[in-house]
Amino acid sequence: MEKDLKSDIGFFGALSIVVGTVIGAGVFFRIATMAAATQSASLTLLAWIVGGGLTICAGLSVAELAAAIPETGGAVKYLERSYGKMVGFLFGWVQVLIYNPGNIAALGIIFATQVINLLGFPQSLLLPIAIVAVLSIMAVNLLGSRFTSRFQQITSILKLIPIFLIIMFGLTTRSQVDVQLFPVQAGENVGLLTGLGGALVASLFAFDGWMNVGNIAGEMKNPKKHLSKVITIGLLIISFIYIAISLSFLKVLPLDQIAGNVNTASDAAQQLFGVNGGKLVTIGILISVYGTLNGYTMTAIRVPYALSLEKSLPFSKYLSKLNKNSIPFVSAALVAGLACVFMAAGSFEILTNLVIFVIWFFSFLLILAVFILRKKEPDLHRPYKVVLYPVLPVVGMLGALFIMWTMITQQPVLAMIGIAITLAGIPVFYYQTKIRQVERETPVPVKIKSK
Repeated sequence: MEKDLKSDIGFFGALSIVVGTVIGAGVFFRIATMAAATQSASLTLLAWIVGGGLTICAGLSVAELAAAIPETGGAVKYLERSYGKMVGFLFGWVQVLIYNPGNIAALGIIFATQVINLLGFPQSLLLPIAIVAVLSIMAVNLLGSRFTSRFQQITSILKLIPIFLIIMFGLTTRSQVDVQLFPVQAGENVGLLTGLGGALVASLFAFDGWMNVGNIAGEMKNPKKHLSKVITIGLLIISFIYIAISLSFLKVLPLDQIAGNVNTASDAAQQLFGVNGGKLVTIGILISVYGTLNGYTMTAIRVPYALSLEKSLPFSKYLSKLNKNSIPFVSAALVAGLACVFMAAGSFEILTNLVIFVIWFFSFLLILAVFILRKKEPDLHRPYKVVLYPVLPVVGMLGALFIMWTMITQQPVLAMIGIAITLAGIPVFYYQTKIRQVERETPVPVKIKSK
């Protein structure tokens, strides 16, 4: 357990961390997939509400684990403690092979899409621009954590500007389209539950990052009093922002111009601010995406490094190597290479949905771990306990099961790919465990100095 964490984060500091961690590029782009799934403005807005509620239930549940087990490694350690080393390893494994590179690849593609839309470049340049974006961010990260942290702080502030402008002008502009939440109904030839499921899966990419918000528990001044409030209020603020910006899009663009259109944000900006104003807002969106890309990269390159220190991955000797700025450059090369493969193989929508299926499978296990550890370790010190137990964890698990069921029924190939890559980690785990055991049992040769 970490003994040197300083408990100096107050309520508003923690609130800003939650909001800053979760809000990313999804706020601008997921509505295109959601509208395509629902063919309905009301069901699209409902999906944001349900996604926010489900995320709050999951976030409050996992926060209990974070407060009780404030160890480096976060969710990996919670899973290890609840299910054993192999399950913890498998979560790290899918982070290395799917979750992080998939997120980075998706952001690279959406960045390139916006550049092409802004500058009128040919579509054939999509992949080269995306690769340049990802590799340039990797290069920035290799300069050291101090530089990348400052870069992240600047882009985190700048990303709020286009969000604020679109919401402020979008909600106050006279509506071009009739938009209302009630009565909630699906579009033509779309089932209510099917449409909601597809839109919910899409919306959860925008809420991605919630799993890490509980990690601040060990550094809060009063987690028992404030943690549940911080997570609830923070995710409610985020949900309001997502609903407000989606409502702005729906007010200025017809639904058929939003569905499947990854340029929705820039098209809406041009409707609100004119051609030149819209381009300025699009530049702001590009900065936001680039900053989000940097945030994921900072985390991503440290996951294989952390696993390699425990010799859990093949080629751990190389993955643990650091450059002169103390950055794991071989791990960075691995993540960049995987991200480039993903970009060449899939679209933004495919990549984000693959990521969501995998992460919510482990989310289910994490929420279930709350029940397991309460029975297994009743005396474990819990500075914070999930409110409305067991209702909120049960709702979170049911939501996770619904997401997985939706993916398996609507996109079975993606689900099978996620399951296959996860299961592929099992023989790797046992092989690396055997290697470590052999190394421990092999006596170190003693060198005898010759006279």
